[in-house]
Amino acid sequence: MNIKNFYSILAIGFVAFLMGCAAPEQSRTTGWNINDPRWGGFQVNHGIEQATPPGMVFIEGGSFVMGANHQDLLHTWDMIPRRVTVASFYMDETEIRNVDYNEYLFWLDRIFGEDFPEVVRRAWPDELAWRRVDAYVEHMVEFYFQHPAYNDYPVVGVTWEQAMAYAEWRTDRFNEALLVRLGFLQHIDPAQTPDHHFNVGAFLAGHYAGLTRRQLPDMNPNAPERVRNIQLRDGILTPSFRLPTEAEWEYAALGLTGNTFDERIIERRVFPWNGHGVRRTDPRHMGQMQANFVRGRGDFAGVAGSLNDGAFFTTSVFAYAPNDFGLFNMAGNVAEWVLDVYRAQTFEQAHGLNPFRGHIFRTQVRDEDGEVVINEHGRVAMQEMTPEQIGHRRNFQRADARNFGDGDFASVVTHDWLALSEVEGTTSMVYDYGSSLVTDRSRVVKGGSFMDRAFFLHPANRRFLEQDLSEPWIGFRLAMPRIGTPTQGQAQRR
Repeated sequence: MNIKNFYSILAIGFVAFLMGCAAPEQSRTTGWNINDPRWGGFQVNHGIEQATPPGMVFIEGGSFVMGANHQDLLHTWDMIPRRVTVASFYMDETEIRNVDYNEYLFWLDRIFGEDFPEVVRRAWPDELAWRRVDAYVEHMVEFYFQHPAYNDYPVVGVTWEQAMAYAEWRTDRFNEALLVRLGFLQHIDPAQTPDHHFNVGAFLAGHYAGLTRRQLPDMNPNAPERVRNIQLRDGILTPSFRLPTEAEWEYAALGLTGNTFDERIIERRVFPWNGHGVRRTDPRHMGQMQANFVRGRGDFAGVAGSLNDGAFFTTSVFAYAPNDFGLFNMAGNVAEWVLDVYRAQTFEQAHGLNPFRGHIFRTQVRDEDGEVVINEHGRVAMQEMTPEQIGHRRNFQRADARNFGDGDFASVVTHDWLALSEVEGTTSMVYDYGSSLVTDRSRVVKGGSFMDRAFFLHPANRRFLEQDLSEPWIGFRLAMPRIGTPTQGQAQRR
């Protein structure tokens, strides 16, 4: 969906919301009028259909067998097949491009460059990631990220932490543009500074108003004003962009919607495309490569005059045919960061619906008056939930759940030979440098790259890297949750 269609759908929903405000209806439980200031002014928006964000495609969820359906050549035993279910979501149709990431750096430099240049430096990709002592690739070091010839190529040399910061920035810029196009904000507020600029958290907390053009009507008869700022319950602001979970990424890569009939999967795919080979089989493109990868030892692109995949290094994010979900390069080109912390046995322990490992539960920092605290970068200050805030909850007992059931306090408490004070809150019994390369900062990397053999093109394959490291063969794409009905176009029940 292009950006014009997105805003058209949103505008139609917003007009419906205003029309709903003009025609009060009765509560089904109390009989009081809704959206009527004479009856207390309780406001209800019956829902704005969530539109597909620009650059993304809708992924209808479902159940599938996650894990290997091929030989585990590395004998890692970390992708044992298990049926799970993934809820519907949205996903970038391509990897994030160099031009996309340059737009991010441009904004950071405009807002933070003068007062906090380290913010810009911290976000810059590692261009030296291309450098090798055993090969000459200096032109990639010098030109890859900034030269326009590579605008549509995937950004690389980006850490997991940098990808997460980009997702946060994209959430803010997308919602700011949304409010501008719907007429709530003016285009550019020249007064934006490092500690006062639009971000969703500060906006909802009332710490940023910008150059307001109009607001929503406030029907609360006790309100001092007739208008109010937008709130989350209005359904105008979108969910946050984020990295996809490992389960979401693998489900989307397989694209099983293309070979499913009446809840029966006709053939369990080995690659994101049909068949068990890496070449196209349709008559028009017979024999052409399906992805950018290493065909054999020392063969990165083929023979002159007949290059097998047309790329020596990375290539355009739009190269090769998309899978049945409309996603490009879910095998080859670059591998991709996902949200999960890596553990070999995660999917033997994780939940069957939207399985994930990596939670650190946080909450807003508030001052002694209960007001939300804004940090020096203009964002709502966040902190890990304290034991007092968690209390006697049954669904989680600690803020940092990255190592649940795997070396944490709960999993080693039965070892009476070890003092409890020595193990609480640590993973040293199971994972520590010197005995393993895996830590709570190890993040899963999915998909093959231009530097990999065909084995790594299988969507089930898993690798990991510390979240503050980067490689020239790792990029990323983002996802967004689907809110409300799991299928697009279904009206919510009135």
